[in-house]
Amino acid sequence: MEKGFNTDIELSGKKYHVQTEDWGRNNPFFVSRVYHGGAVLKSVKISYLDILPRGYESGPKAIRLALELQHKKILDLLVSGHLL
Repeated sequence: MEKGFNTDIELSGKKYHVQTEDWGRNNPFFVSRVYHGGAVLKSVKISYLDILPRGYESGPKAIRLALELQHKKILDLLVSGHLL
């Protein structure tokens, strides 16, 4: 299981916290959540199989990169207004 990513961002005067975590090989999903004021506004769950060519058999570097890309994608969608 890889360590996740956390980002605080302010948009239109509102503060959001974006968290992306790896649930590990026994539960092979990446989960990103967008919080505002402590409440979850959006949760996105992606299977390893949807993002990694070898699924849960992918190596740690590939898993880490995919996790980082997922986090950046959620941030981009949030900033562009396409997530919420």
